[in-house]
Amino acid sequence: MENLDQTDKTILRILQNDSKKTAKEIAAMLNITVSPVYERIRRLENQGFIKKYVAILDKMRIGKAVTVMCQVSMRYHNEAFIDEFEEQIQDLQEVQECYHAVGQVDFILKIHVGSLEEYHEFLRYKLSKIKNIGVLNSIFLIKEIKQTSEYYI
Repeated sequence: MENLDQTDKTILRILQNDSKKTAKEIAAMLNITVSPVYERIRRLENQGFIKKYVAILDKMRIGKAVTVMCQVSMRYHNEAFIDEFEEQIQDLQEVQECYHAVGQVDFILKIHVGSLEEYHEFLRYKLSKIKNIGVLNSIFLIKEIKQTSEYYI
């Protein structure tokens, strides 16, 4: 963050909120010319502050209404088993997020499916096929209170 000035931070805030904003629109919001905004955005992209631009879908409209946080505990904790789990979880499209954790569980997965039956099939035919899983604990989320993809900067 040390090489970001207030204008860079403002541009990042704007793009986090709406990545379709053009350099021209951002320049008008900041009351500066387009060229420096364009250059700043390119620099922020090149320096890795902006990883990619995405469209956030409505999970209800695409038929993925069931959200599950799945806690995974491994039987054995050697590097090979952890690496294998991390590789195999990449192929499971139902898993939107995966975190390696410290504490009572080893991994936390955020999973979106269309129904309880679909989640059951996911557990039975996909997740349970990964070797070395000891315990799975599923937490079904019943109401989304806050969801954002924006970081506070």
